[in-house]
Amino acid sequence: MASFPLNLLPVPQSSLISRKLIETSTSYTSLADSHGSRGNIEGFKPIVITGNPPTFVSAPDRRIIAVGDLHGDLDQARRAFQMAGVLSSDGQDAWVGKETVLVQLGDILDRGENEIAILSLLRSLDMQARAEGGAVFQVNGNHETMNVEGDFRYVDSEAFNECLNFLDYLEDYKYEWEPAFVSWVAATGQHKHLKPPQNYWGPWNLVKRQKGVIARSVLLRPGGPLACELSRHAVVLKINDWIFCHGGLLPHHVDYGIERLNWEVSQWMKGLSDEDQSPQIPFIATRGYDSVVWNRLYSRDLSDLEDYQINQIQHILNETLEALDAKGMVVGHTPQLAGVNCKYNCSIWRIDVGMSSGVLNSRPEVLEIVDGKARVIRSGRDRINELQTADYT
Repeated sequence: MASFPLNLLPVPQSSLISRKLIETSTSYTSLADSHGSRGNIEGFKPIVITGNPPTFVSAPDRRIIAVGDLHGDLDQARRAFQMAGVLSSDGQDAWVGKETVLVQLGDILDRGENEIAILSLLRSLDMQARAEGGAVFQVNGNHETMNVEGDFRYVDSEAFNECLNFLDYLEDYKYEWEPAFVSWVAATGQHKHLKPPQNYWGPWNLVKRQKGVIARSVLLRPGGPLACELSRHAVVLKINDWIFCHGGLLPHHVDYGIERLNWEVSQWMKGLSDEDQSPQIPFIATRGYDSVVWNRLYSRDLSDLEDYQINQIQHILNETLEALDAKGMVVGHTPQLAGVNCKYNCSIWRIDVGMSSGVLNSRPEVLEIVDGKARVIRSGRDRINELQTADYT
């Protein structure tokens, strides 16, 4: 690996990276068909996106696939996408989902070694999908917001090394973010030989470890290039009649305004503020047990609850969905030992199965929504098995 001084990048260069990213990020502030004409040719109405970052999405007649927490496990991410029928199995990382809409529910960061590679893969798939009349969306989870805050407690040692390697790669691209970021997943395999020796992160290698920590800070601090990349994504996303978020949406979040929530988190990640000061962390979305990314109310084991508690949660969920004219909500955040499942009359779907090797290393499962029906699909030996279905007609 190239020599890497402790200051990593001179301040002007770091600022240049952030500025280029902000200037080149796709704007979602107005209704637009950014998906080409193929959908219209084949009878599909265009996908319409409202909000910056995306908050409301109209995707008529599209198949929707939702994938839960990935936590830096690129191999498991690819298995989940291939099982869902949106990623090629030939190693070329090609989109094969046609007009499908793919939604990833956050927690790509922490506990795994290929976080940036997964983000790169999703961006590449989105670009390919839009040319086919489909789209890829992401929502940020609590581990994305933690890292932008500088909380690196759950970072895998190899992930620090990925940050070092990626900054070298970015330098090779003269800090042109778009081409470097999109191509990083293809280059990841070439950097495997740059993995540090087993004792790299030992007590006698503190300087090397500090380099990894600083590299991550450069990328993920508010206004850093990777934080700006994350700022493109919402914490709450409504697609057709479905709400997608990492932890769970509550009535007071809706009262506050989900487009406002998304915008404030995005501004914070970009390092922007109306007062030209360091922006405050959007507490209602990112901090506290009942914030959007941390809430576990809908993911609790019902066997631990009394009947009156279940009824209260059902009422809260119904109130939230009615306020947004939604049929159901899809959440991640809390690993489900029984696999993807639905509760409360199937108005909530819990899809985090802990598939990352850094969590449970479980077999991937995903949620599919087609024509008002939601079902869980997982890979069998020779087929995809349907585990549970719900009809929302």
